[in-house]
Amino acid sequence: MTQLQSPLQDPEYLQVDHDSGACQIAFRHRSISANSMPGLFWLGGFKSDMDGSKALALDDYAVKKNISCTRFDYSGHGLSSGEFVDGTISKWLDEAVAVIRATSNDNDRRILVGSSMGGWLALLLNKRLKSNTGPKVHGIVLIAPAVDMTADLMWDKLPEEARAEMVQTGRFEKPSEYSDEPYILTHDLIEDGKAHLFGGGVIELSCPVHILQGGRDTDVPSSHTLKLAAQLALDDVVISMIPDGDHRLSRPEDLDRLTASIETLLENN
Repeated sequence: MTQLQSPLQDPEYLQVDHDSGACQIAFRHRSISANSMPGLFWLGGFKSDMDGSKALALDDYAVKKNISCTRFDYSGHGLSSGEFVDGTISKWLDEAVAVIRATSNDNDRRILVGSSMGGWLALLLNKRLKSNTGPKVHGIVLIAPAVDMTADLMWDKLPEEARAEMVQTGRFEKPSEYSDEPYILTHDLIEDGKAHLFGGGVIELSCPVHILQGGRDTDVPSSHTLKLAAQLALDDVVISMIPDGDHRLSRPEDLDRLTASIETLLENN
């Protein structure tokens, strides 16, 4: 089983300018002096941070394999500045782009590892890197990917009275299974997400993809992930369905599955 043993690096900070103002984005980057192997880039989920169990397992694995690893907190998350309720997919994507460019050069290769909302952002980041300068994406690992979540998993799932409240007040407080505090869903988040939806069309990533999905996931159901897999018809896709797995997929055996997926991508170096 995966055992975490590598000490945390001190956080560094990168200023990212948004139209609404600048944010100080906290990140932890484990660099190496010289290695041709692809490095890892972690994209966490909605209201998660870079020091969660999956992110730490990723960092520990990078130490064992002597490869680079970068983790960061979106604005309004973890150690980064900003308010969570001011966050949008556009802002968090811009921050991901800024961090990966600040910690890579154009000749580097990265494996993007995205969990839940981070899975959606991983696909959007890959799209952004393909059309602009930055490191090359060697492969992608998705954990319960919440692609198009602002539409398919949020707005479409809300009852009419909740939608009306969000339109009228700009927000809706949704109870959380993982915290005593509710998730605050804002109308700005929903509206901004429309610009980033993949919809039902074909998604071409131009790299291999591994997807881990829990059969007992009530936040991102397996049907949502299977729909995404069908959209990735132009790429090499491996899906690992974990019948007793929930949304978090952070048990020791789940973390082992995560690192095994990365190992497979590294073997195809």
